[in-house]
Order: sequence, then structure tokens, then C-alpha cells
Amino acid sequence: MSTPKGREITISVLKFNPKSAVSKPHFVDYKLEETPGMTLFIALSKIREELDADLSFDFVCRAGICGSCGMVVNGKPTLACRTLIANYPEGKLTLMPMPAFELIKDLSVNTGKWMDAMSKRVESWVHTNHKPDISKLEEKIDPDIADQTFELDRCIECGICVASCGTVLMRPDFVGPVGLNRVARFEVDPHDNRTADDFYELVGDDNGIFGCMSLMACEDHCPKHLPLQNKIAYLRRQLVALR
Repeated sequence: MSTPKGREITISVLKFNPKSAVSKPHFVDYKLEETPGMTLFIALSKIREELDADLSFDFVCRAGICGSCGMVVNGKPTLACRTLIANYPEGKLTLMPMPAFELIKDLSVNTGKWMDAMSKRVESWVHTNHKPDISKLEEKIDPDIADQTFELDRCIECGICVASCGTVLMRPDFVGPVGLNRVARFEVDPHDNRTADDFYELVGDDNGIFGCMSLMACEDHCPKHLPLQNKIAYLRRQLVALR
């Protein structure tokens, strides 16, 4: 008994190499057969292996953990490894690189460069005068506070919230949802001794917490479903009293 053929799908990719003097942005259509449970990552791998070895896109884990395979699919930023082809009944997908990041080639963008600059900008490390003593147990923390900290630490820095943010796209100096999430993470951490005034110095302007237009596409598209709306609102309430 023969196995029934899957439907034919069309994946249209915006290809461009900014390092090439002759390359110009253009779409290339790839047609392939859908297989059961096929994700966009599987489809792109098949395209690169069988149709176009020159196609560039990023991946590491294939499980929604590393955050490397972010791209814009039919106008919405998402992770390729968590995007099921079956969810597109028309069988047509248009892929573009995520905006706001430096383009490397085709669908590959340099999120690491952006995230590194953001991390330094918001001083993404615990600030404390306490000298740790590894011979003693760590200081106890209320479980609810620990859960709040760990919840925000689930961010995988995929850049999808940044690519979804209208403020970032209009004002590249905006710290972005991921930057505000990082500030919220350290604001709630009892190990960090910074005050509200200290955090105000970092993000208390229109390129920080007061620049967010509250469109909340960041939370809508976050693959980890982080509570970005609540945390941004919380930070704004905490810092607005200092204006």
C-alpha cells in the first residue's frame, strides 16, 4: 500500500547578501512536499539540502530553547522550529528577516550584537556590596519572589519581541521589551541592591520605560509567553513617581 502524498507548499524567501556588491533583495519561491508534523525549520533544512545550498538561516536547538531561528513569517515574527506548516491551510509562507537587527544574509540576523549592547546598557548583572562566602549556605529567599525572578529568566533572547515592537522600529535607541524585562528581573531580585532611583537612571526616559507605546505586540508574539505587559506596567508605576 502506497503512502499518500502530502500537499505541495510554497515557501517564498527574501534573499539578500549585504556584503555582496551585486546582490539585491529579491524573493525566491521554493516548492516542496509537506510531510506529517513538518515545521518551518524542517522545511528550510530540506530546501537548503535539496534545492538551495546558499540559503542562510540560523538554528541550534530545534526545540524553542536557543531562540536562534527567529524570522518573520507572513508578517509575524516567530520561531521557525515552533511553526507548523499545517497551520497555514493555503500552503503559502512568505519569509523575511527580522527587522531592527543587523542583517547577515537572507534570514540570518545578528541578534547577539543587539542583545550584548542592551545587556551592557541596562547593566544586566547583580549589583551588590555583599561579598559571597561559598563556605556558607546562600541567603534564603521567599519562594514567591524566587518564582518571579525565575519566570523572567525564561527569556531566550530570540529577538521576536524586539522585531514586534513598533517603538523600536521607529526609534532604534529604544531599549526594547527584552531590555525592560531584564530591568524588571533585577528589580525584583533581592540579591540586587539597586534602588528605584538607580533603575530610573538606566531606563527612566523616552528611550526606556516612558517610550513604550503599549501596543503589546511583544507579549502577543513571545514564544515563552512572558508577562511583558504586566512587567512593563509595573516598572512604569514604580518609576513614574520619581519624575
